[in-house]
Amino acid sequence: MSEQNEKSSSPVAGSGSPGEGFRVIGVPRRRVDGRAKVTGQTRFADDICLPRMAHCKLLRSPHPHARIRRMDVSRALAHPGVYLVLTGKDLPVQYGILPVSQDEQALCLDHVRHVGDPVAAVVAREELTAFEALDLIDVDYEILPTICDPEEALATPEPRIHEYGEEGNIHKLVALEFGDVEQGFAEADEIFEDTFFYQGNTHLPIEQHASVAIKDPDGKLTIWSSTQTPHYLHRALAKVLAMPPAHIRVVATPNGGGFGGKSDPFHHEIVVAKAALLLDRPVKICLTREEVFYCHRGRHPVLMKFKTGVKKDGTITGLHLRTLIDGGAYGSYGVASTYYAGALQTTTYHIPRYRYEGCRTFTNKPPCGPKRGHGTPQPRFGQEVQLDKIAERLRIDPADLRLRIVETPNTVTANFLSLGTVNLGECIRRVVEASDWKTKFRKLPEGPGAGLRIYWNKMPHSGVQLKFDRGGGVSVFCGATEIGQGSDDVLAGIVAEVLGIDPFDVRLFTGDTDLGPVDLGSYSSRVTLMAGNAALQAAERGKALLAEAVALKFEVPKERLRFAGKRVFDSAAPDEGVSFAEAICLAEARFGTIGTVGSYTPPKSPALYKGGGVGPSPTYSYSAAVVEVEVNPLTGWVHVRKVWMAHDIGRALNPTLVRGQVEGSVYMGLGEALMEEQEFRRLPKRLSHALVHKFPSMLEYKSPTSLDMPEVLTELIEDPDPRGPFGAKEVGQGPLLPIMPAVANAVYDAVGVRIDEVPITPEKVMKALAEKRAGREPRFGPDHFPQVHWPEALRVPPPWEGGDGNAVNEVQREKPRAAKEKVLAP
Repeated sequence: MSEQNEKSSSPVAGSGSPGEGFRVIGVPRRRVDGRAKVTGQTRFADDICLPRMAHCKLLRSPHPHARIRRMDVSRALAHPGVYLVLTGKDLPVQYGILPVSQDEQALCLDHVRHVGDPVAAVVAREELTAFEALDLIDVDYEILPTICDPEEALATPEPRIHEYGEEGNIHKLVALEFGDVEQGFAEADEIFEDTFFYQGNTHLPIEQHASVAIKDPDGKLTIWSSTQTPHYLHRALAKVLAMPPAHIRVVATPNGGGFGGKSDPFHHEIVVAKAALLLDRPVKICLTREEVFYCHRGRHPVLMKFKTGVKKDGTITGLHLRTLIDGGAYGSYGVASTYYAGALQTTTYHIPRYRYEGCRTFTNKPPCGPKRGHGTPQPRFGQEVQLDKIAERLRIDPADLRLRIVETPNTVTANFLSLGTVNLGECIRRVVEASDWKTKFRKLPEGPGAGLRIYWNKMPHSGVQLKFDRGGGVSVFCGATEIGQGSDDVLAGIVAEVLGIDPFDVRLFTGDTDLGPVDLGSYSSRVTLMAGNAALQAAERGKALLAEAVALKFEVPKERLRFAGKRVFDSAAPDEGVSFAEAICLAEARFGTIGTVGSYTPPKSPALYKGGGVGPSPTYSYSAAVVEVEVNPLTGWVHVRKVWMAHDIGRALNPTLVRGQVEGSVYMGLGEALMEEQEFRRLPKRLSHALVHKFPSMLEYKSPTSLDMPEVLTELIEDPDPRGPFGAKEVGQGPLLPIMPAVANAVYDAVGVRIDEVPITPEKVMKALAEKRAGREPRFGPDHFPQVHWPEALRVPPPWEGGDGNAVNEVQREKPRAAKEKVLAP
């Protein structure tokens, strides 16, 4: 850490420029160490003034893989207007979102692992000044070999990108088997083997990442940040800054979009927190769009190999899935992602025997992480495209095939996931009917086509506190974060519904670690189910207190009381009652101040094997889609005309929000299907060793616009699930999943070529059409899956073979430098 001299930029006296004094004249100021220091005279005429905001910029590595041999910040520190320069030596403690992947540093100490890795921070009077000073920092790098993809990672064990993991540059290996898959293949009438590739892509929220940190008069830290996970950011700050958690407050501001991209603790958040503590003034950072691409944490690129055995009627006898995952430069959620890529294949269709092998590698690219659907869209794409291939070979309508093999409700899958209500069959029937599938599929002229679709503990995952005001208002305190998905509206609506008041009478305090109880974050479609159930419990407890007090006043059984229209009244004599505000006063007179709490802990999963903590949910939602496309055989251009979507919602608490989430998923799915890709290129070695992002801006990274959006017809399938608040299930991620395979299947229906990877670009369509004209296989996609030395599989007998959720063998793998795994994926 380097600062300018006391006279020019003291963290106590200010910089000496007009408008930068910030103390009451001559008043002692309590510091973190408990001592007092009298500040210098301010240049403000007023008695009191505030510190001027400082601005932070990060110096990022231009190299994908290198050692830092030397760094000189003296010229940057001498630049006028610079307050502070930080390097990795000032923040050496490693952190990460998962306990098993504590591999990041706020500023790289001696090793950079991708272009964009931050190595130093400048804090200055203005953002432009900080930006100018970045060019004055001299860094001497020792260039290391660059690993650009998983196959190269498998073939290049040295140098290691990290000194932990399975071996070499393999981060995580997973091998699980549920039942005798080879026996399943022996019983099959047909065996299908297909290889697919799903390109990585990024979240592209309209709002970039931004944070402001400040030290309060007691020396405590407050940070406002565009984060989806204030609780986990709170933990990371406490660890890296070596501060008591009680002295740190994280406020998650309403996000202008997240989609999983703001679920990790980030470098810039920790850096501005450290700078604010040192300078005793607010410090702000706002990342550029290019920097957001370097933060990334988006969709993992995944190579997949499916081997599926089926009977002549389409019944699946066994499935073997292999995945090779490009994790980028850091762990992030990667261990969970590796499990997720195989965990949910059994929740849609009945698969009696299942083997999953997954491998995540480190590469010298920005780290991948959780994007909407987290680990599930990639294998779902492969499975749904392969099912269409199976249906064609067996001469079965693809919709009919899926209806034959849909998993049954209230069952336990082969890998011990407990299912609740399952309305996938009804979703399929609805979109088939609405789209006139039977008269269009395989019957449209050439061109148009149609296609079918973190920390282990016993504490609650979400908590809610309610405060009842004598004036009739109710305040809700919860750690959940509003990221545009409508979680605040859901919480207010649930509380208002239980108490019979207007949602406008509910005031929300969310995403603040000082005010609300812990909620693990806004991701994985968990908020409505978990925070919603916590809010429901808290409201019911408050309602019981009010009912007891009102029942005593009117001398009636409390069971006869109703809460509606801002009143509490006797259902047998509706005129006998009090206003909601009066009910609160009666309860307060009897019980004291009225406040209640609610919390939610998911039911224990029957999956007791290692890795069984990834995938379980109290209930699952289901979606089905029909997509109509037009493909120009001269240009390869794919135009989506119309989308029919049916979603198993349980109960729609707010139908407008639900439809908005469905249409947002369709939009994102079309982007991933047709154009979005986090692509990199290697510069010629005579110019640079860099592995650089091809499209680090919204100008070149293509995403659909409003003009690209087709008409979307949404059907909501409402069958209340008792596990959700008022029967509600998720809608944030499920409707995304069928879009990408539906587009691929529709392209095949339109022009007779298979595109077995996304995005489905015109160039790929043209290459497949050329293969078709040449009499070769009309396909574009990966043609091999590399050799991976898979470990012995952990064998878990499925429930119908007497399994109890435990493995029947112990797999011992030597991992000398890896942390002990103990992770429950959020």
